[in-house]
Amino acid sequence: MTVALDSLKQSLTQLHLSEAAGIVDELLLTAEKQQWSYREFTQHLLDHEKKRRDEKQLAKRYKSAELPEIKTLAEFNPEESDTLSRKQLAQLQELVWLEQAYHILLLGPPGTGKTHLALGLGIEALNKGFKVSFVTMDTLIQLLKTQEISRQAKFKMKRTLDSDLIILDDLMFMAMDRNEANLFFQFINRVYGQSSLIITSNKGPTDWGELLGDAAITTAILDRIIHKSEVIHLDGESYRLKHRKTIFEGEQR
Repeated sequence: MTVALDSLKQSLTQLHLSEAAGIVDELLLTAEKQQWSYREFTQHLLDHEKKRRDEKQLAKRYKSAELPEIKTLAEFNPEESDTLSRKQLAQLQELVWLEQAYHILLLGPPGTGKTHLALGLGIEALNKGFKVSFVTMDTLIQLLKTQEISRQAKFKMKRTLDSDLIILDDLMFMAMDRNEANLFFQFINRVYGQSSLIITSNKGPTDWGELLGDAAITTAILDRIIHKSEVIHLDGESYRLKHRKTIFEGEQR
């Protein structure tokens, strides 16, 4: 029995069914106790292999996404904003827009939930098998400027460009020079029609020209982003200020 079992494990491993090989001893004992048929045993063995593979792939996608924190849509309260209803949130959660390569622009002042909503949608996408990348605007510009001389920057840019969904946080947070604006245009041009973008910004598209510093580049970027996009304005009082903690018991000011 031991020789036969060792041979079975070896065969499973050679067929790259390592998770099944790791549990086959235990599963055989369970099959004997519960009198499983050969079909039931095989199904349980393959189900375990598939489950563990799915779990590993999900963990790999989470690691590659480089999310700064885990914030789910279940924790996002649309009542904090006057412009996003629960029905609209549910529609976003279905990710039909992602399957159709639409972009989502989340605009509004600091603390209104833009990044939280972006992260929540990113997590939904990860859990449904999509590849996601999170990058802040300043990090993206740095990667674009150094990808030709840095192996790490080149690798991160490739991983970002290969993503189904790219979350670009704090767009137009800082002004760009002409070279940076041109690099950003090239980035947008490469993902156009290939990946979906979730963009968070304190500035509306009408203000982007001033920060990009080039009317032609601004027009070209807007043309590619706005063409297939949903613009969501999040307003209201800053969530962080409204729900901030205080060291003084019973006081919030």
